[in-house]
Amino acid sequence: MPAQRPAWFRVPSPGYDKTKFNDLKQSLSELKLHTVCEEAQCPNIGECWNGGTGTIMLLGDTCTRGCKFCAVNTSATPPKPDPFEPFHTAQAVSRWGINYVVLTSVDRDDLPDGGAGHFALTVELIKEAAPGMLVECLVSDFRGDAAAVARLATSGLDVYAHNVETVERLQAHVRDRRAGYAQSLGVLRAAKAARPSLYTKTSLMLGLGETEAEVLQTMRDIREAGVDVLTLGQYLRPTDHHLAVVEYVPPHKFDWYREQGEAMGFKYVASGPLVRSSYKAGEFYLEHMVRSGRAAQEQEGGSTAAASA
Repeated sequence: MPAQRPAWFRVPSPGYDKTKFNDLKQSLSELKLHTVCEEAQCPNIGECWNGGTGTIMLLGDTCTRGCKFCAVNTSATPPKPDPFEPFHTAQAVSRWGINYVVLTSVDRDDLPDGGAGHFALTVELIKEAAPGMLVECLVSDFRGDAAAVARLATSGLDVYAHNVETVERLQAHVRDRRAGYAQSLGVLRAAKAARPSLYTKTSLMLGLGETEAEVLQTMRDIREAGVDVLTLGQYLRPTDHHLAVVEYVPPHKFDWYREQGEAMGFKYVASGPLVRSSYKAGEFYLEHMVRSGRAAQEQEGGSTAAASA
């Protein structure tokens, strides 16, 4: 574990006075909704919430898995999901005045479908309440259940995200034993197979002891799985009981990985020390990419129909 964070590593102060931060926090509290921003102690909570972007965590705040990098509460028998949560979530995001929302969750291995149906219903209700809203779902692997993946992939969401987290060699050291490199790649492939036009996304944490060659191979494997968007960020130790940071990867190295990813054919690569899988997910690049792709598909469909007529 390095003695201290390097001088170039600084986290912006969240700020609490008369900002969207307070508005978003109050709204979430009123509707009894959780966010991964708070539960996982994300360093970007201030910047994102002041900008009106929040990541809602469905299915409660207790995970059935015990990954060694995550600060979320764990239990083999978490409370049952709130059946009204999908409705509360749709109500909340439709009144926030935003164009893009991220839904994520804890792992729920206690549920038959891992919670895929709960997610799908939430997406459908959001789309009904706010048809123009773009929805990204950052989800678990649903134990590799292709049917569960397909249920969510075809629910109307715009971006299907699932995190590979780390290189293959470190999977067992970093993640819960029920997760796995091949299983995560299989989930990303299954989402794309269920709906080829769907954008898929994944994330890697760096600074856990991986080598440059391993990172590049992982990026190639992810691209081979058809993933469109990749994010790379620095792992930060949430408490003394979690995995130690092996190294702080310098910004220029993150820039180099971004260049390599772009050369591999990813539609977008976000790479930097403070980047997280749902960091500023509503930024112009992703929203523009999704909307442009949808418009192109509609135009192509119209041209095909006209030609047939």
